Amino acid sequence: MNKRKIRDYLRLTGSFVFFIVYLPHLLLVSVIESKKMVYSDVSAMTRTLDIKLKGWVALLYFLHNNAYFRSLFYFRIGPILSLLIGWYRPGDKYFIISKTLKMGKACVIAHPYATILNADSIGDNFSCRHCTTLGEKSNGRPQIGDNVALGANVTIVGKVHIGNNVIVGTGSVVVKDVPDNCIVAGNPAKIIRYIVND
Repeated sequence: MNKRKIRDYLRLTGSFVFFIVYLPHLLLVSVIESKKMVYSDVSAMTRTLDIKLKGWVALLYFLHNNAYFRSLFYFRIGPILSLLIGWYRPGDKYFIISKTLKMGKACVIAHPYATILNADSIGDNFSCRHCTTLGEKSNGRPQIGDNVALGANVTIVGKVHIGNNVIVGTGSVVVKDVPDNCIVAGNPAKIIRYIVND
């Protein structure tokens, strides 16, 4: 058994030890409207991290071991419910999600330290890394399409539309619209190449 599997089993064991702490979370997710969204995030995280857990066991694992996932979980359940159950196991204070953001399913957040998601909308299968800023200007907030991946230290500000199937390179500053099916990078971001599906 490799070190990663041993680490995952130890973390899972720790999650079960603290099961009672997460019982309100697990009960709540079974009755809320956004249950499918929460479990789509769990599935996306297990695929990305190659963790062989499913369902409520995977949810328990991420709630206990990942403060960033807890932030996303509290966003999904809404501000009132997150106040009721989030006070004793808070999310990460350096990862901020706007309460007015409309976010699609299967979101993967990879160590989003110092990350602010203040977009108008984000589509399905979104992923981002640390130091990402989706920010507001006087003309509005960004709109992000489906299947968009943002590298580390990406800044997207203003009323900018990012199309579907887009990769934004590390350190990019996006201030203009980006079409579908392309890779952009730079400051300001420019199209590096188009993604062609065979």
